[in-house]
Amino acid sequence: MEIFLDTGLIDEIKEAAKWGFIDGVTTNPSLIAQTKRPQAEVIQEICSIIDGPISAEVNASDYEGMINEGDVLAKIHENITIKLPMTEDGIRACKYFSEKNVKTNITLIFSPNQALLAAKNGATYVSPFIGRLDDIGHDGMALIDEIRTIFDNYGYTTKILAASVRHSTHVRDAALVGADVATMPYGVVKKLFTHPLTDKGLAQFAADYKSSKK
Repeated sequence: MEIFLDTGLIDEIKEAAKWGFIDGVTTNPSLIAQTKRPQAEVIQEICSIIDGPISAEVNASDYEGMINEGDVLAKIHENITIKLPMTEDGIRACKYFSEKNVKTNITLIFSPNQALLAAKNGATYVSPFIGRLDDIGHDGMALIDEIRTIFDNYGYTTKILAASVRHSTHVRDAALVGADVATMPYGVVKKLFTHPLTDKGLAQFAADYKSSKK
């Protein structure tokens, strides 16, 4: 499973790049707004740090606006993936960019049917929001499982990108049910490194080593 960082903060991306396993970055207007910098400028800098898919989201809600914004974003770098909303206009725009061989990420997916429509129009990624489904009493992981089954049934190559990942258990479960990618905040990625027994073992090793030097 690929691991993407969900952020617009350059310092987080630079630090995460040092770990060696970050495959890409996802952003959205809210994350970019935190930087207080123009979107194109931030996206360009991200592309210079991470050599992988970089999702840049359109702000427009209408078809023509999405096309115009997406065309501009796609020219920033060859790794750009145009992030589009799961709406009628978003799905139309997905078809437009797919036919131009521009990668797309259909976001705010909450049902298998939505994922199916995106796949039929050639989406590179679909982003089911598992945490938000869990928040309202639904099973976000079951959605990924259902999408996986549908895509496998019909041979769709669209990748399932688990989004709205809240904790390390989400990461584990997404990998178990067959998500192709999980995108997560910097803080969640950091927690993947840790386990109390690892800390306990290291402390014991250090204590034993110190004792052997006496």
